[in-house]
Amino acid sequence: MAISAGVVQGSKDVKIHDDFWNPFIELVRGTVIPYQWEALNDRIPGAEPSYAVRNFRIAAGIQKGEFGGMVFQDSDLAKWLEAVGYSLANHPDPELERTADDVIELIAKAQHDNGYLNTYFTLKEPGKQWTNLHEAHELYCAGHMIEAAVAYYEATGKRKMLDVVCRFVDHIAAVFGREPGKLRGYDGHQEIELALVKLYQATDDERHLRLAQFFIDERGTDPNFLIEECRQREGYSHFQKKQLQIPTVRQLAYNQAHQPVREQEVAIGHSVRAMYMYTAMADLAKLTGDAELLAACRRLWRNTTGKQMYITGGIGSTHHGEAFTFDYDLPNDTIYAETCASIGLIFFASRMLQLESRSEYADVLERALYNNVIGSMSRDGKHYFYVNPLEVWPEASESNPGRRHVKAVRQKWFGCSCCPPNVARLLSSLNRYIYTAAPEANNVFVHLFIGSTAQLDLAAGQVALRQQSRLPWEGHTRLELTAAPPDTAVTLSLRIPSWCGGRAALSINGVHADYETVNGYAAVTRQWTPGDIIEWEPALEARLSAAHPQIRANAGKAAIERGPLVYCLEEADNGRPLASLSLVGSSRLEASYHDELLGGAIVIAADGHADERDSWRDEALYRPYAEGRTPEPVKLQAIPYYLWGNRSLGEMTVWIRVNG
Repeated sequence: MAISAGVVQGSKDVKIHDDFWNPFIELVRGTVIPYQWEALNDRIPGAEPSYAVRNFRIAAGIQKGEFGGMVFQDSDLAKWLEAVGYSLANHPDPELERTADDVIELIAKAQHDNGYLNTYFTLKEPGKQWTNLHEAHELYCAGHMIEAAVAYYEATGKRKMLDVVCRFVDHIAAVFGREPGKLRGYDGHQEIELALVKLYQATDDERHLRLAQFFIDERGTDPNFLIEECRQREGYSHFQKKQLQIPTVRQLAYNQAHQPVREQEVAIGHSVRAMYMYTAMADLAKLTGDAELLAACRRLWRNTTGKQMYITGGIGSTHHGEAFTFDYDLPNDTIYAETCASIGLIFFASRMLQLESRSEYADVLERALYNNVIGSMSRDGKHYFYVNPLEVWPEASESNPGRRHVKAVRQKWFGCSCCPPNVARLLSSLNRYIYTAAPEANNVFVHLFIGSTAQLDLAAGQVALRQQSRLPWEGHTRLELTAAPPDTAVTLSLRIPSWCGGRAALSINGVHADYETVNGYAAVTRQWTPGDIIEWEPALEARLSAAHPQIRANAGKAAIERGPLVYCLEEADNGRPLASLSLVGSSRLEASYHDELLGGAIVIAADGHADERDSWRDEALYRPYAEGRTPEPVKLQAIPYYLWGNRSLGEMTVWIRVNG
């Protein structure tokens, strides 16, 4: 039995009703979106100014002033508007819609007569449009505007923003291409490629799909556009404000522009740029049937998730360029693991699921979602991590120049605040990641176990279901069929999560049922009847996980996992220094629910040891190994990683030394 590609089910088809996820979605709707609107308007006391709305007001001629912020500042407002679109699709809010309409009016007023739209080049460097694609993020900003327009149009049916970006894309198509007089170029920061695919899907205008293909096909070809462009600027750098040496092809690996995309073997360079590009490649492979692109996507997926991904779903191991380094180089304390990179990994995973429904893609999507992404935002929705470490020593973050990028507390906002609105737009669109359907195969896939109702269209007719899930605290999921095609067999495919070790029980209408395992999914084909009840029980137990021997940072250590959640030790529960603690490898991991812990969560207790400290003299840095008393037995307490840093300033670690 073959599993075929899936069609994503989105806002109109799927509604979330889930005890774990609804509080996050409501937090975004009720707190995060309004808070970020205040931040974008520079009204958060003590936070770094955004300038984003102000820049558009100046560009629209409404107020006087100069451009402020990063060259890509427009993208923050665009991502916020995209989040608003997804939120309105699920929860109509007339006041929020009026605010968004006002923003769109402002954006439209800032647009040039020829369709061009970018406040930096309108205000700061007029006349220099499209002269520094390597650094200036023009097409990146355009891509986020496109995504915002599509989300808002799908939610409200209003075309104004969609018309703005269609005019902008017409201008871009007049500038870029293989025809004489056009630029055979692409942006230094990928984003427009995946956005153009969304615009094509919203408008059915194949010009947008062809433009996305052009940007993907041109990247890394010879002669290298970015090198030639730098030569024309005589090496002048926007960020350095001086002339630099012309980059080599090897250096352009940072932009994934060192070779054509179909030839790339490993994830390299800036991690967010890579994920956005891989997402577009997967989109195009599905839409065009490009076998070479699909093969490249599979290679790059295997390298990213098999050799360069943290246990939390974080990617990008160095703060130098927010980038990948090399296989198995995954330090925990100088980590980067930018929030946007994990969100990009989720995008990539979801597109691979649409290409081929294999459980490994959903496993990674789930891992990044439950750990790195929601862990980046505080429980109040008003503080954020840009970097998501697996080990924190607050004094080192404060005083060691090599670790200052690792914050021990979440921040109100950032001068470069790409991550907070990215979290908002992902969580507002979470319903799009739960299911796909393969209409011609009459196959419904359940990728994530999140309480929801869904309506899915198949060739045989409509399937509707209601899912109730107890994750992440219990493994039980209940699905009730509320509509099913008559007289036709339909396949229901439930993901067998990697965390259950292949142990999962299925029952239908209270009777144990067998299933066929196909690419990591439990597939059951039968003629379903409204009212049928499917109960799915993957084994959910706390477990110790080891790292590959080549990940040197984790040698002799273990991490605690339970279901989709990674756990960590915090100073608040275990004292300090956490590095002096070790875990008894044979210890029973005891899971218990704590109502008082930040909204309630399963806490895991385990036997451990603390290195003897009392006999050390303050003036002694070293002494013979055999001196001193034996380690003291202690009870270690681990909490879900996504909750760390919400109580008090202190140390944190995911990987723990193991004894015995």
